[in-house]
Amino acid sequence: MTTTLSKLEKLKPNKNWAKLPLFNRKNWSRVRFDDVVENLNETCDPAEAGLDRVIAMEHLEPGSLHIRAWGNVADGTTFTRRCRPGQVLFGKRRAYQRKVAVAEFDAVVSGDIYVLAPKGDRLLPELLPFLCLSERFFQHAVGTSAGSLSPRTNWSSLASFEFDLPPLDQQRRIAEILWAVDENLQRWLETELATKNQRQAIISKFISSHETKNAQLGEHLEEVQYGSSSKAILQRKNGLLPLLRIPNVIGGEIDFTDLVWLEPSDEIEKYILQEGDVLIVRTNGNPDYVGRSAVYKGSDFQQCLFASYLIRLRPNAAALLPKFLHEMLESEKVKKEIRKQVKSSAGNYNLNTQGIRGLQIPVPSIKFQIGLLNELTAVDDVVNGTKRHLTSLIELRSTILNNFFTG
Repeated sequence: MTTTLSKLEKLKPNKNWAKLPLFNRKNWSRVRFDDVVENLNETCDPAEAGLDRVIAMEHLEPGSLHIRAWGNVADGTTFTRRCRPGQVLFGKRRAYQRKVAVAEFDAVVSGDIYVLAPKGDRLLPELLPFLCLSERFFQHAVGTSAGSLSPRTNWSSLASFEFDLPPLDQQRRIAEILWAVDENLQRWLETELATKNQRQAIISKFISSHETKNAQLGEHLEEVQYGSSSKAILQRKNGLLPLLRIPNVIGGEIDFTDLVWLEPSDEIEKYILQEGDVLIVRTNGNPDYVGRSAVYKGSDFQQCLFASYLIRLRPNAAALLPKFLHEMLESEKVKKEIRKQVKSSAGNYNLNTQGIRGLQIPVPSIKFQIGLLNELTAVDDVVNGTKRHLTSLIELRSTILNNFFTG
């Protein structure tokens, strides 16, 4: 797998695709969305209809045409709108999330999901989901949404969307290309998932083989500290210091794209981060987010602070490597222990410093810690190579869609 990935070159879509015969627009005709698409509203009692699956908004993955999760009718549902295999599902609430999927089974769906199908024979069914996935269509849906907290687009607005429709033979060739790209995309997603599972298996095996080295985490920490509760400033100005919050600890990394700021003062000096500090999320409305961690590796800023919903762990460098500590905190076994320490209060789930100090993790010699990190680095190279290829495929799909639905 590593050898294959090392030979992959980033796909470079032909910028002149729009001039290829496939995209010759001579016989294309301008249509409205509702000229060729209908919004279905078939309703039923799911139990009487023998349906056992429920599709809600949370089951639609942004940017994916495939449904990989669903609910069960037996668990109770108020949904009555029915979808059938081949019909296209479009999330009308918060359209900017880009939730479009093709139904692959019979189910009932949320009232926030439109069930769409071609009207007549002018639009190829295989092309409809890609039309709904195109940038112009999403921009139209978002631009016609109403509501502040949970904006929704309505059918009359979607119906007014206009685009150029090619003859069926061209539609068929374009759809074949797009579905071939999608099939390739799904294979690489499967590879990514398998590699991530392999990574977690390596960590689990390591923890099991070093159980005799288990120790309370607090014994190997020089510092466990809550972050600053000072009121942050939203706009950056000269002299202000960046403040890391919960959204900045994501995917096992520190993300510096969404920052707030604090005035420098003697009071906040104790919140200045040092390279090698491990930040852990201590509170959230979603219990699965509590315990999320990342290593601070420095930044382009001279100094960086952390907020009160985070806890800073500063490991004893002689006994515990920061990256190793992060890997242990992200392991399935330690995450289960973290969940036991989480307490619920006023709709939030909280982890305190006492709970963190009491966590049991293996603390083998630095030699063994480095060995695990090296093994994980090799796997991460494969994961990152897979992600790059996925990005290239998504860019390829977007290029085709943009050439097709613009101009």
